[in-house]
Amino acid sequence: MNTCRFILVLPLLISAVTVWSTEPTESTTVALPSPRTDGKVSVEKALKERRSLRNPEPTPLTLEEIGQLCWAAQGVTDEKGHRTAPSAMALYPLELYVIAGAVTGLAPGFYHYEPAIHDLSLVAKGDMRTVVDEKAIGQGWIAKAPAVFVISGNASKMAGMKDRGRQFMDVEAGLAAQGFFLEATAMGLGSTYVGGFKPLEARAVLGIPNSEEVLAILPVGRKP
Repeated sequence: MNTCRFILVLPLLISAVTVWSTEPTESTTVALPSPRTDGKVSVEKALKERRSLRNPEPTPLTLEEIGQLCWAAQGVTDEKGHRTAPSAMALYPLELYVIAGAVTGLAPGFYHYEPAIHDLSLVAKGDMRTVVDEKAIGQGWIAKAPAVFVISGNASKMAGMKDRGRQFMDVEAGLAAQGFFLEATAMGLGSTYVGGFKPLEARAVLGIPNSEEVLAILPVGRKP
């Protein structure tokens, strides 16, 4: 009798193990290491040394580096929810995404950054660097960067600014990117602001909501 029960239960145990060992689902979240708020490189030094980098090394980045860059661009800095990049009327229309290709501790995929809890939510699995470059950009070097950050914006969140909402959103994207660049420089990394891409195609291939517009693409990696 006991042997019979074991035989009946065994397939269920195998099935349970199989479920837990599958690849992450779209609801998977990745907790990021707490960001550093003090470093060894001064703002002045980062400003002096920042240069656009279009030949990043394919060497993998770390999850800690990804988290630090996310925080530098859109991280929360106080209990009121203010972020590293200022926003008109604190409306925060920007969204930040990460195309991870070669990141230690992070499976290849397309992730959305959640500023309030400082983590990443998986949007789509798999390395999307090449397909995004081929369908929306056309600059082969971008696919070689270990990670590519994407800044998008939802102009409807700026309705309170009337006819200047869109302008303020564009300015905010630039401010977020500058924080990103200075942090990357301080970390010994490099990046550049890629504006030569097709916004509609980029949004479609990445699966970004239609309410958002892709504003900037920021490949990042180590300097040669």
